[in-house]
Amino acid sequence: MTSSTPAQEDGGATILEIGQQPGVWREVARRNEPATTEFLRAIIERPDIRVILTGAGSSAFIGDMAAAALRRHLGRRVEAIATTSIVSNPLDHLERHVPTLMVSFGRSGNSPESLATTALADELIDDVWHLVLTCDAGGALAKAHTGRANSAVVCMPERANDTGFAMTSSLTSMLLTCLRLLGPATAEHGEALAAAAEHVAGLQSDIATLARTKKRRLVYLGSGALEGLAQESALKMLELTAGEVDTYFDSPLGFRHGPKSVLDGDTLVVVYAATDPYTHRYDLDIIAEIRAQLGDDAVAVISTVPLPEEYGDAVVLPGLDGLDDALVALAYVVFAQYLALFTALEHGKTPDNPFPSGEVSRVVRGVTIYPMTRNGR
Repeated sequence: MTSSTPAQEDGGATILEIGQQPGVWREVARRNEPATTEFLRAIIERPDIRVILTGAGSSAFIGDMAAAALRRHLGRRVEAIATTSIVSNPLDHLERHVPTLMVSFGRSGNSPESLATTALADELIDDVWHLVLTCDAGGALAKAHTGRANSAVVCMPERANDTGFAMTSSLTSMLLTCLRLLGPATAEHGEALAAAAEHVAGLQSDIATLARTKKRRLVYLGSGALEGLAQESALKMLELTAGEVDTYFDSPLGFRHGPKSVLDGDTLVVVYAATDPYTHRYDLDIIAEIRAQLGDDAVAVISTVPLPEEYGDAVVLPGLDGLDDALVALAYVVFAQYLALFTALEHGKTPDNPFPSGEVSRVVRGVTIYPMTRNGR
């Protein structure tokens, strides 16, 4: 910790890394990388190309948030598959005769599954290319792919390599970079998202008040790309509170099919409202249903537009209405990060290291990677 880093009870490095995101996004959105752009253009022009977005933990959820937007933008087959799934079951996910662009997300790139996944792809796919998005140029994944003819490595701004335990600016910078290189993101989007994140930062006192309720259980709901955001939000709360707050995520429609059983008087539900008017109607239905069951204060809604009066209040982020939900997720996640941080502080946790005894580490350790046998099993 440097002399300029806040004390742990004031948020530590984590609060700085959450707050720096608007500046990081502006930098990322303005970047010009012609060599990488040309590398990708030649690959994506292939009509038979398959794109796999992969990572572990929060890095996997980047793919979940980005996949649909990339599929629409590229008109290609795009799938989000976690490295943890590929490593354990490679033949379920890798198709030898299908040309594949593998996009790997890794804050450090030192997770055992990160290297194993790209190695398995090289072994099991006839025609494969790699795009590595990472925050650490000295990490194992970046080193393994730098200088390779079938690989491009793009490093995030140095300050995006979070020193705190939880991924915050590292996650959002990799998501925005992916949406810029392969999806719909532009420099103008980066500015709008940065302004929306600054709006969220201005709500810190309100978010801290919400955290002081110390609800025992947090449920996050979102559709499409926002379901990936809901999963990331649930993990962020679980990580920073060292598991003291139970979390759950789902889609608004899926939640009714059994999972709604988790609701009780000690639950806060966060609903991420979609920008698509059709999908938004399902968000409104679940908001009304849960507020009728548990009360208005049991639901926090994050939206790009005000809700109709009969559905209650929402935290409205300006300047984002009509954007793809994959882009909107960048601004929404800042709310989730602050809520997790302030809740952790209410529980007396050290946010930069919620597990001082080492039960969970910043980079996963203890994973054994087994070689494939000759028959692939």
